[in-house]
Amino acid sequence: MVSRRNFLSGSGGVMGGALGMAMAARPAFAASGSDDWPADPPFRFDGDMTDFDAAQAALLPLYEVRRDFATFDAAYYGVMTRPVQAAYRARSEWVNRNHALFLRGGSPGHPRDPELDASRAAVAKMLGATTPEIALSAGGTEALYALIANYAPLRAGDAVIYADVDYDEMQFACDYLAQSRGARLVRFSLPEPHTQANILAAYETILRDTPRAKLLLLTHLSNRNGLVPPVKAIVAMAKARGVDVILDSAQAVGHIPFTVAETGADFIGFSLHKWLAAPLGTGGVYIAKDRLQDITPWLGNRIHEADDIRARIPTGTVDFAARLTVPSAIAMQDAIGLEAKHRHLLRLRDYWVDRVRDVPGLEIMMPDEPGRYGAVTGFRLPGMRGPDDAKKAAKLFLDKYRLLVVAKAGLASGPVLRVTPALFNSSAELDRLVAAIKAERRLFA
Repeated sequence: MVSRRNFLSGSGGVMGGALGMAMAARPAFAASGSDDWPADPPFRFDGDMTDFDAAQAALLPLYEVRRDFATFDAAYYGVMTRPVQAAYRARSEWVNRNHALFLRGGSPGHPRDPELDASRAAVAKMLGATTPEIALSAGGTEALYALIANYAPLRAGDAVIYADVDYDEMQFACDYLAQSRGARLVRFSLPEPHTQANILAAYETILRDTPRAKLLLLTHLSNRNGLVPPVKAIVAMAKARGVDVILDSAQAVGHIPFTVAETGADFIGFSLHKWLAAPLGTGGVYIAKDRLQDITPWLGNRIHEADDIRARIPTGTVDFAARLTVPSAIAMQDAIGLEAKHRHLLRLRDYWVDRVRDVPGLEIMMPDEPGRYGAVTGFRLPGMRGPDDAKKAAKLFLDKYRLLVVAKAGLASGPVLRVTPALFNSSAELDRLVAAIKAERRLFA
């Protein structure tokens, strides 16, 4: 186990190496007033990701985060590593120095759209798509609103299906289709335990019993309890009945290794500032090239041509530096290795879950079925019932133990406390969480 004391006293070499890598990755400028593009040197990561303790020792110095609180909320914001933060800082300075010259189309040698297209291309490569199938957005929520609200084939009376595990705002977007387009909403709850057999049976039933179903919202990894459903099988099941799927991959990109082909989905919205740990306000949409016309341009957007996926996203003055930094975040992930990153996140999750299994009455919301969960997991303290109980417990964990866990409502079975460890979390911090759970097991007795 990597304790704080052992880490700080015995990792001078690791700390120095990690900080050296971070500083080496900071793009440098030439003389003031130059137009040198802040290009990154190759990102390097020499940590041993096969060993849990060694991986922590290598990963923790990559992050500049406060340690007086243990924050388990990577499902909200993943936090940039030091190298990516340096790249973002350099690009912010560059954009500020070139200001409207760049924003109006590009300073000499650095046209705006081709530079942004490099970010689109990096995302496309990461997901196994093509650049024309990717548009950047201001996050996963914006991306999914664009897909849901502008889904063209929907007709009045057609049914739109979503489940209790789906994200609140994406449910709201589906509700909007009822208000604006005359869709019929079909809401259902996934049965617990969330085994693959139970999930597939539930989707088979709801699709069979909804003959006018046209659109299904499917969440790749639930922000509520961490469920990872069998996406490809559900998408195939829906398509066999003529139902399109909009896949919410906001919690999946940079968390679960996958390609768009492996999902089978034609429409995917995702975040890049969560698990990829790109700057805040970055996300994107994927639309299969032969389905582009089934998502109409955003509110009649004609800044881009109708056959350009970028017309499907709001057009405005965005944080260009953030979008230009996306390839740096992907390069950092590639240096660590997505498969290795995923394995480490699962080890962090299993570390705390395994240590609270013996708490009488405690509910862990995800079964241990392989492939059905990632780092996100919800739990209930014994006797915890309504949303007020969940909020009370979350406040207590924060105020008394300096642990940030999140109260989440929305599941049919009741609210949960959500724990989402990140690469910057340690087993020592998870030990504090375990101790707090055991100490407060009678909070609602």
